[in-house]
Amino acid sequence: MDSCPPPYTFFCPDLPIRWEQLTPDRLAGDVALALERSRENLEAIAAIDPADATFSSVVLALEEATRPLDTAWSRAEHLNAVANGEEFRAAHRPVQEKVVLFYASIPLDGRLWELVRAVSRRGEELSPVDRRLLEKTLRDFVDGGAELDPAGKDRLREIRGQLARTTQKFSENVLDALDFWEKYATGGEELEGMPETVLTVMRSDAEAHGHPGEWRLSLHEPILVPALRYLESEPLRRELWEASSRVGQDEPFANGPLIQSILQLRREEAQLLGHANFADLVLSRRMARSGANALQFTENLHRRIGEAFRRAVEQLERFRARSLGRPVEPLEPWDVAYWEERMGRAQLHFDGEELRPYLELDAVLRGLFAIAHRLYGVRAVERKTVPAGGTIPVWHGSVRYFELWDGDGTSLGSFYLDLHPRTGKRSGAWMDDGFAAGYRDREGNWHRPMGIIAANLTPPGEDRPSLLTHREVETLFHEFGHLLHHLFGRVERESLNGTRVFWDFVELPSQFLENWTWERKALDLFARHYLDAGPIPEELFQRLSASRTFLSALAFMRQLGQQKMDLDLHLSYDGSDLDAFVDRSLEGYRMPLRTKPPTILRRFLHLFADPVGYAAAYYSYKWAEVLEADAFDCFLRRGIFDRESAGRFRREILETGNGAAPEELFRNFRGRDPKLEPLLRRERLLETQGGRPKAADRQLKAKRSGKKPDRLPR
Repeated sequence: MDSCPPPYTFFCPDLPIRWEQLTPDRLAGDVALALERSRENLEAIAAIDPADATFSSVVLALEEATRPLDTAWSRAEHLNAVANGEEFRAAHRPVQEKVVLFYASIPLDGRLWELVRAVSRRGEELSPVDRRLLEKTLRDFVDGGAELDPAGKDRLREIRGQLARTTQKFSENVLDALDFWEKYATGGEELEGMPETVLTVMRSDAEAHGHPGEWRLSLHEPILVPALRYLESEPLRRELWEASSRVGQDEPFANGPLIQSILQLRREEAQLLGHANFADLVLSRRMARSGANALQFTENLHRRIGEAFRRAVEQLERFRARSLGRPVEPLEPWDVAYWEERMGRAQLHFDGEELRPYLELDAVLRGLFAIAHRLYGVRAVERKTVPAGGTIPVWHGSVRYFELWDGDGTSLGSFYLDLHPRTGKRSGAWMDDGFAAGYRDREGNWHRPMGIIAANLTPPGEDRPSLLTHREVETLFHEFGHLLHHLFGRVERESLNGTRVFWDFVELPSQFLENWTWERKALDLFARHYLDAGPIPEELFQRLSASRTFLSALAFMRQLGQQKMDLDLHLSYDGSDLDAFVDRSLEGYRMPLRTKPPTILRRFLHLFADPVGYAAAYYSYKWAEVLEADAFDCFLRRGIFDRESAGRFRREILETGNGAAPEELFRNFRGRDPKLEPLLRRERLLETQGGRPKAADRQLKAKRSGKKPDRLPR
């Protein structure tokens, strides 16, 4: 690997990254230099005579040509997500469009397109992976506008520049609106019902913001989610819900006009490239293949769970009515989570807060690493960061750094953990694979990958460590699943390795790993009381297990509604009133409520914080749920730590990246195509016959109870 003389630049390949030197005042100059070097590399390729073009001199060279800019911009975008202050924004905005337009210009260069076509016509004997890379490169050029006329190419450049600016502004508006709202409470009846763990965090947060002795309420998830579930004060729940629902609605953070512009630009881009709509453009390179197929998948699931959804709504409404001695009527939107929690406590005798003392962050991390070791034989080793007296630089004092080692002593790569919320950090959770990917260069050297897991988990309080909810533990396992996919990759070509797979396949490894957070044998590795190290009592574990499918149709339908709305917007939105269009799209998917909630679109980062992102592809989460439930079904039958099954999953899924079609990879692991039934059975939404569970359901229930199971039909 090349070495960088001081000063360290945004595009220096040396690892570990010297974050303290990647300051806003350096960004513009470093990106300009990275752009210049990448452009020189492309010019050298473009100068090749088509008669001399080879796979190595053109396709592999294109893989490496933009690496200076790839490196610089991935780090800039990371800092944009975790350290987004005014100084950084001022440096980031002027260069963003230049970067986007540079990438967009590559497939529009007729000289490069002719060289790629020349390689395709040569008929070189290539390995299956290299043949797949050539096909991908050809498709990248076509989808990038290589076959457009000059006027079409100019317009495509304009569209992509506008999309970059508009989606960045959308993201900033959401971040600013979340950070803008706050409320300070003095305790007492106002905060009655709020879990003590969360109150401790709120008190520390208030003191950090100059309000000692008070409690700070905010719209960040570690506060908002428990507030809506536990606060006894309906007026305060309503105030929080209304503030959250107005993120992206009001000036100066209004996102409505931006959404209209983004949808129009995406539609024009798709039509310019020969597709009827943006969904078909995006999904032509996903497992779904078309917007119509994704919509059919969504509507099929909607039909399958519709009756269960109606029953769940009625059960919740009746429970509230009985509890208050009132007639049965629709709930208010700020009451839904609260009454779900109350009903769960009444019927299952389960309160999720009971688990927090058993889910201390450091113990959860140790358990997560222990599970990875049992499945795959790997070890995670922490190295000290600069703030902790070590040598590894980080961008914030709370960030941690680890190396992952294989069972044979081979280094698999490294990763950072940035797990708590703060001002200037994007909401949600994600795994960033852009720092460094695994690949083999043209000299035969293997480059190890690096990744980051970022989240907004409950921070430590004044007198106690970070104690997580079970949902937060699921989130951590989810992102670690993405990380293993990234670090385990063994495909030699960078753009086909690790998580560079079809986006409706990429969530399989992440959602797959969440399953271990529900299994007793896995929980016993990390779920220990932070004071006395006692395990979760069996009676509490049974209540946790029951909670997994409690009113599951509500959450299932909520996600189906979001993917239906996404698909309709990118298939058939006509520029009419946005909210009226969404209302029509979600008919039959929404829970009936007394107060009509505004659409989540104006704060929906998955759809509008990136020129593409999860646009027309939010269904990927449910699609991947079908895959992972079917994959985990194999472990339920053979044992959750079955090494032979884990080895096959690693070889066929995690190591193989986009080296083969995802359908082929799944069949290689499972021995057949995926089925819907394991997911519906897990969620207890599978139809029964005569009120009795089907044979497979009885089999799994018997196996978990320790009884002798029925014989499964072949």
